[in-house]
Amino acid sequence: MLDDFFVRALVAGIGLALVASTAGCFVVWRRLSYFGETIAHSALLGVALAILLDLHLTIGIFTTAIVVVGLMYFLERRDTLPTDALLGMLAHGGIALGIVILSFFPNMRVDLHALLFGDILAVTRTDLAVIWVGGAAALGVLWWNWRALLAATVSADLAAVAKLRPERTRLVFGILVAAIIAASIKIVGVLLIVALMVIPAATARRFATSPEIMAAGAAAVGILSVLGGLFGSMSWDTPSGPSIVVTALALFVVVRFFPFAPGERKR
Repeated sequence: MLDDFFVRALVAGIGLALVASTAGCFVVWRRLSYFGETIAHSALLGVALAILLDLHLTIGIFTTAIVVVGLMYFLERRDTLPTDALLGMLAHGGIALGIVILSFFPNMRVDLHALLFGDILAVTRTDLAVIWVGGAAALGVLWWNWRALLAATVSADLAAVAKLRPERTRLVFGILVAAIIAASIKIVGVLLIVALMVIPAATARRFATSPEIMAAGAAAVGILSVLGGLFGSMSWDTPSGPSIVVTALALFVVVRFFPFAPGERKR
């Protein structure tokens, strides 16, 4: 069954949606969308370093993302600049440095379209193993830190009083986001991965009555987005990665027409 490229794409997309959309709830709650964009943009630098050091692209991207997370954690604690300014410098600095490094390899051909928008139809059995085994590990880490992450999201001070170590929890979550993005680049690309994390979570938020229900709803919306995007791509011959994100956006727009839902407060 996995010999069929479309079946592999479906399995890979569902695995990615389960992890990315669930973690995306904390991205939405903690307003970390730009943080996710910064890590995704650093992927170009990761690709350049992987070529320079003859490493697998996923390893290069993940290593670079970890460095960005560490720099952000260090600079936030020791610098007086606003967080968005630091994120902007790291994001655009990473892209620029990646382009400069790639310029030293004029004969090296890099598929920028696949890097930016992904190529889910080209996933292999090895990619499936990475997505599902790594995804299970990521969900395990998320579950293990669930209480601490929720507490730190509500109030870092209260989390510190409860001895939940919010700073360590934030660093762990940053590394988790880095791992998810690194594993997802091949599927939906640099420009679309954060959208797949944020849009399903934002859609599920309208109907959620608890954090756990929102996480489950986000995963369900993510899976529906993958299914709708891939079958739509097959029917209308559109790019697969962007089609998945467009489907997620369409679901978000549709639920906005519903009357007041439990997940929203009356104003």
